[in-house]
Amino acid sequence: MLPNTGKLAGCTLFITGASRGIGKAIALKAAKDGANIVIAAKTAEPHPTLPGTIYTAAAEIEAAGGKALPCVVNVREEQQIVNAVEKAVKTFGGIDILVNNASAISLTGTLETETKKVNLMMDVNVRGTYLTSKTCLPHLRKSRNPHILNLSPPMNLNPMWFKNHCAYTISKYGMSMCVLGMAEEFRGEVAVNALWPKTAIHTAAMDMLGGSGIEKQCRKTDILADAAYCILTKPKSFTGNFIIDEVLLREEGIKDFDVYAIAPGHPLIPDFFLDVETDMTAMKHERYEEKQLSGSQQEGPGGAAAKTESAPAKALSPVAETFRVIQGAMSEEHVRTTQGVFQFELSGEEGGTWYIDLKTKGGSAGSGKPPMTADVVMSMSSGDFVKMFTGKLKPTLAFMSGKLRIKGNMALAIKLEKMLTQLNSKL
Repeated sequence: MLPNTGKLAGCTLFITGASRGIGKAIALKAAKDGANIVIAAKTAEPHPTLPGTIYTAAAEIEAAGGKALPCVVNVREEQQIVNAVEKAVKTFGGIDILVNNASAISLTGTLETETKKVNLMMDVNVRGTYLTSKTCLPHLRKSRNPHILNLSPPMNLNPMWFKNHCAYTISKYGMSMCVLGMAEEFRGEVAVNALWPKTAIHTAAMDMLGGSGIEKQCRKTDILADAAYCILTKPKSFTGNFIIDEVLLREEGIKDFDVYAIAPGHPLIPDFFLDVETDMTAMKHERYEEKQLSGSQQEGPGGAAAKTESAPAKALSPVAETFRVIQGAMSEEHVRTTQGVFQFELSGEEGGTWYIDLKTKGGSAGSGKPPMTADVVMSMSSGDFVKMFTGKLKPTLAFMSGKLRIKGNMALAIKLEKMLTQLNSKL
């Protein structure tokens, strides 16, 4: 963990989306220095499923040693931003730091993304970030060491980051383009940087997206709070950077990253937009296994060619065998905890339509279309499907590397990954 230095004592931070999650974690880290925090978020009344309001966050910030100003701000409403900025300046005398953390997400393809979802992501992620920055900038320019920090990724133009969720990618890269442009426009006056996590971060939003159990594959919000603190205490000459949390903290001398893990030692989900090394490692591992398998099928003892006739009576194809095992391994518990119908459109040698019904009592799996409309449709090659269901290819990696295309309910798709982990011992 990165220790506090006291450098943010008396500084005023305006943080969007600070009532919970990453925004609140950054606020609490700064509060330990005795900073003033403007909590600019929508939630004034308790949300039915998400924890925290601007007032509960304010209480935590005060308890941590900071001063808090809760403001109801929907960044889609320019006047609400203006009002909150004016209130912040009146209360604390100015603004030293802006953290653009508020964000909207929909991991859906072009034809599946409703216009209202497109508008939401563009309004919150791009327009909200731009307008909040524009409104704060006149005040930031008066600060001794002003910073804008956007929670957005490096702009990786690899098409795989666009193909499965084009609108979301455009909106997040819009935030990053604000960094690119404003860092240059205000160079020497205001530092403008972007921060992005190397791995998935456990937040209430991640729970909604991934369901129960997803947290084991995530890190705590503390890692982003530490990385943000490190950036915001640097001089304003540190600008125009697209920073990955783990990379920066390693440079700062942090060696133990298990302290940031929800479940130390458990494999972590790599975050979007990063062509991480684990992708390549996994792919090399798969290629090696394919080579070994192909060699063992073609050669008998001593390297002699094996006779196909010596094989037992024609076995089920790998895909059919996988569905046979899934059908046999299903339990009422799987049905109760998943409540979803999955359709698989497979290409390649064993191409075709298959399904897993984890909604109907008892559950079922097999060839053809499901007995009711699918909640999730997954498209991939039959070879990758078998690897995914036998634990040799993680669904998240398959999705992020473009091997798996998902239409429908993403939360259910991630729930399926949890079920796979339980079934792998039988597959």
